[in-house]
Amino acid sequence: MSTFSRQEFDSWLPLISGVVDVLFSTDRESAVEYRSLGRTGVNVSSLCLGTDNFADPTPEKEAALILDMALDAGINLIDTGDVYADGEGEKIIGRAIKANKRRHQTIIATKVDHGRRRPGYSVDDPALFAPNDHGHSRLNIIRACENSLRRLQTDYIDLYQIHRPSPDIPWEEQLGALSDLVTQGKVRYIGCSTHAPWTVMEAIMVSELKGFARFVSEQPPYNLLDRRIENEMVPLCEKYGVGLITWAPMAMGVLAGRYTSPDSFPAKSRAALRGGFYADRVTKKGIEVGLKFSQIAERLDLTPAQLSILWTKDQPGITAPLIGPRTLKQLESLLPVKDMVLDQETRDACDRLVPPGSVVADFHNTADWMKAQVVWEEIE
Repeated sequence: MSTFSRQEFDSWLPLISGVVDVLFSTDRESAVEYRSLGRTGVNVSSLCLGTDNFADPTPEKEAALILDMALDAGINLIDTGDVYADGEGEKIIGRAIKANKRRHQTIIATKVDHGRRRPGYSVDDPALFAPNDHGHSRLNIIRACENSLRRLQTDYIDLYQIHRPSPDIPWEEQLGALSDLVTQGKVRYIGCSTHAPWTVMEAIMVSELKGFARFVSEQPPYNLLDRRIENEMVPLCEKYGVGLITWAPMAMGVLAGRYTSPDSFPAKSRAALRGGFYADRVTKKGIEVGLKFSQIAERLDLTPAQLSILWTKDQPGITAPLIGPRTLKQLESLLPVKDMVLDQETRDACDRLVPPGSVVADFHNTADWMKAQVVWEEIE
């Protein structure tokens, strides 16, 4: 029987210690829940880091720290878009991931073509665009992907999403271009954002019939104030294996108790900084619900922001809600939610505020296909 010398044992000790650290680690990352992204074999964290605030207004140094803290906590899904701060958001992510050397631990999701938005503004008026500046044509999709790859300083995008519908452009052209990007190795998976349920179903059927790459995810708005995706989108995605990565879980801060009036906004809120459709989402009814929601959170010894994320995370069919912190402190306060589970009593209390499938504030107001208006009785 062979034996180890003391010198050989000492040389192996660091490796043995490393294995023990991995097996018995108690750091935050070990407690993260990972979920399948649709019917793919990819596992993503139950919280997704949204980066819409990067460069608009979060400065790059703090944005990089936010990204690192999220990765350290086990969040492996990072969402951005080519419209965020006119591309500067993607550049910040690219530089940060190059610096921390964690590209292969990170699932980068970006989006193509939601118009154009300069920092501090809503999306620019499409009437200002030149020909071929807007819409999901083959020309725009491929050009936008190559630009995003350069900004992100990566060879591939893990999840490439159509940001809003282009109803006048056939799915054959959109899916054909996306499939070519997958074949070329520039994109791993494809998805869409804020599409109508029937258009998602149509895209799935076109992919099946034509042999195109298939959407693995949809990214709709979803929070306690706008629950309309529960009517059709959630059942569709559960049946056909489409992941749901949802945006605005805190209702842009309304559920976090930031707003007291639909006519007066906090100085650093998106409604104040960007106006437009952001401001239109702040309604009297939504604020009323937000105040009652805050009382539920207080009874649970949670912040309203934590409860709003938890509520969304643990709703049926949801893969991961986007959390979009503006500051490092905000992210730190939200991270404990990854270890929490929503109890039935709290779920029922929230349902009494806004019943399933209902709406009191319109977060689909950048989707032309959504015709339903927000109509709600005064809360007693």
